[in-house]
Amino acid sequence: MYKIIKKKQLNSQVFLIEFEAEDLALAANPGQFVILRVDEFAERFPLTLYDFNPKTGTITVVCQAIGVSTKKLCALSEGDSVVDIAGPLGRAEPVCDIGKVIFIGGGVGTAEVYPIAKAMKRAGNDVTVIIGFRTKDLVICEQEINSVCDNLYVSTDDGSYGRRGFVTDILSELLETEPYDLVYAIGPIIMMKMVSAVTKLKALKTIVSLNSIMIDGTGMCGGCRIKYNGQAKFTCVDGPSFDGHLVDYDDVLLRQGRFKDKEDEGNKHYEHNCRIGLKKDKGC
Repeated sequence: MYKIIKKKQLNSQVFLIEFEAEDLALAANPGQFVILRVDEFAERFPLTLYDFNPKTGTITVVCQAIGVSTKKLCALSEGDSVVDIAGPLGRAEPVCDIGKVIFIGGGVGTAEVYPIAKAMKRAGNDVTVIIGFRTKDLVICEQEINSVCDNLYVSTDDGSYGRRGFVTDILSELLETEPYDLVYAIGPIIMMKMVSAVTKLKALKTIVSLNSIMIDGTGMCGGCRIKYNGQAKFTCVDGPSFDGHLVDYDDVLLRQGRFKDKEDEGNKHYEHNCRIGLKKDKGC
């Protein structure tokens, strides 16, 4: 069992949750993820590590309450526990002094940018971060990211905060002003596809972090398979980071949507049971 020692709401759907997890905190590195199971009736699902502290023996994740399992997690309170957290999983992101790096975060992916940007800044890099959201009310982690970078740009689709437009608009302008050594993007698949299209024109190395549907997280099931440079790769063991110019994004988008009907059905069932007051072990 892993106890929640801190919970903070970042926007209407997104929560920061800190767990007591000494074993995981000692082994974790930037870019890795964990797989959680809220209770004995729940499915397993992955979340990228937002932070980890070996001294306090804690790990922190940022979770969007969008499906049944994430809604269950976000409904818990400080002092509650989850039954399982497996990890750290995935390949850690190499951290070294590269030079000038641009990080791009979209939506809840902004939280996943934070630990890698922090590590890259500590390694001596000049770090610029661009974060984008649909509207002002959805902005998360702005202050935390601002504290670990040299330049921060914020955009919203509707112009309600920061600059109106998309992260690719700002990226394109920056690439016209001075040279950069690396771009790292985390967010919706379509955003990473567009970022990679912009940087490919400049032959600028680009890393994306993929969040394909996972089941076991160890490469055994093949559920997170993607097409990469004409080959099959598993995001759980070969990633989650990949060269953005070699990913077949259309295939990833197709695979991401293959369980949408089941997800919608599960959400309806969960919300119905919550409305009529059934216990958690009956599906709520």
